[in-house]
Amino acid sequence: MPTKREREYYRMGYEDGLSSARYSTDYSRGVLRNEYLQVDPKGKYPIREPATLKKRKLSAWNKFVKANSRKKEFRYANGKLKLKKMGIAFRRKKRR
Repeated sequence: MPTKREREYYRMGYEDGLSSARYSTDYSRGVLRNEYLQVDPKGKYPIREPATLKKRKLSAWNKFVKANSRKKEFRYANGKLKLKKMGIAFRRKKRR
């Protein structure tokens, strides 16, 4: 169990690191620049903007599932997908 003084040192170190991260422009460590960092209403922690990510292309299997998942022949009565049957149909279909 850390002592009171050790806890204080941990807290001081954490706040020092946090304050330096707010004003850092070091991209190698994944720290965002100042204009992207905001501070929460209480002023303690930075709020990071979510990075906009490019969506990956769907694979042929994902496209097949997306197109056929609502078809009655690939669904059980309780709504679950018949993946085994979909896999067989996917392997049989002709690809261009």
